[in-house]
Amino acid sequence: MTTLWQASQQLQANEAQPDTFTEAALRAASDPQKEGARVFISRYQAQAAQQAKEAKDRWQTKRPLSAIDGLPISIKDLFDVKGEATTAGSLLLRDAPPATANASVVEKLAQAGAAIVGKTNMTEFAFTGLGINPHYGTPANPWRREERRIPGGSSSGAAVTVADGMCLGAVGTDTGGSVRIPAALCGLTGFKPTASRINQAGTLPLAASLDSIGVIAHDVRSCWLLDSVIAEYPLDLQTLDLRDARFAVPQTRVLDDLDRNVVQAWQQTVDLLLEAGATLVELPLDELDELNAMNARGGITAYEAWQWHQRTALAQPEAYDPQVLMRIQRGSLLTEQDAAELYQQREAWRQRVNARLEGFDALIMPTVAQIAPTIASLDDPQRYMAINALMLRNTSVINMLDGCAVSLPCQQPGSAPVGFSLASIHGDDARLISWSLAVETALNRRS
Repeated sequence: MTTLWQASQQLQANEAQPDTFTEAALRAASDPQKEGARVFISRYQAQAAQQAKEAKDRWQTKRPLSAIDGLPISIKDLFDVKGEATTAGSLLLRDAPPATANASVVEKLAQAGAAIVGKTNMTEFAFTGLGINPHYGTPANPWRREERRIPGGSSSGAAVTVADGMCLGAVGTDTGGSVRIPAALCGLTGFKPTASRINQAGTLPLAASLDSIGVIAHDVRSCWLLDSVIAEYPLDLQTLDLRDARFAVPQTRVLDDLDRNVVQAWQQTVDLLLEAGATLVELPLDELDELNAMNARGGITAYEAWQWHQRTALAQPEAYDPQVLMRIQRGSLLTEQDAAELYQQREAWRQRVNARLEGFDALIMPTVAQIAPTIASLDDPQRYMAINALMLRNTSVINMLDGCAVSLPCQQPGSAPVGFSLASIHGDDARLISWSLAVETALNRRS
């Protein structure tokens, strides 16, 4: 499948036209054999086709608006589009007042000439890592689709649009792993940047202290390219040598309860890095165990979500997905004093972890502990909550750290998708994505 990076290169070399890629994406979105009916909350078929046509003229006259001018991109249903209600995968907001302006990232995509194919389905209000949505249906994972496995969340539709060829890149959000989890479970690459790099104006929040906007695509260069369009400043992507890499491997929390598929893919990738000359250092990082206590009563996410939702959650609880409502309501038990203590604990924890990571190029771990379970297997509420906690366990570390992270597909061909995560501290995005490119190159050589 052509990647966003490859398509952009072909446009710049005059080897292809943007309408070719966008028309193919729109056909995939309308294909009844694919997940289009469950992937999109809103679809912009005519607008995307027109945008690609206009971009074709610009490329032919060597006046493209950007390197992705006319290429198909999807956006999560958390971003304001002028003239539309932003529903965040809910029924509650279907009749909300329409947005008066585009979200910052939507405006940047428009200015870059991107052909936005639609707004993608998601976990309601972005509050689980599973991607299940009882209101609009849950799009199935591309792996063994007949088994109807979860796509991961909350940016569920975002990942499936890329995997199914309905776009070449997707913009989502990540509060505890919502870009990286679906990327990992769907065999894609996900990039969660340092939150402050991308303007969140016009984005419906889950927990503003932890929210970030990220991207999903087929590979690192594609994620870098899409990020460079929506971020406040582009990253310098460098070619690095793994023989110069020094990666930390946490021994606390993140390697527990891995299923056999993840263990196998993880060990093979670790062996590959060692063979490539990387230095891997086992790091106790006992600080990770402190997160359980900080999140025991819902933590910062539940507290901040309750501040946003309390009026509607009290007035119209029946309008919510019960699993999402349960998590939001936990925030009602936290006082302002509780919250102040949580913010202080987080900052002290972040500073201690940052100090432990000095001298390392990245922190590496499995993105998620298990492969995607079937949607049907999560009908039991207790199993739903247990699997959700496990899915979020590793990725949420980086949001608490206010850092950056990339998830790379690392499974063997034909095996269940598994993600390999590289992460780093606040503001280290350029080096992180460059090291991710080096690891991706080694993985591609293996396959």
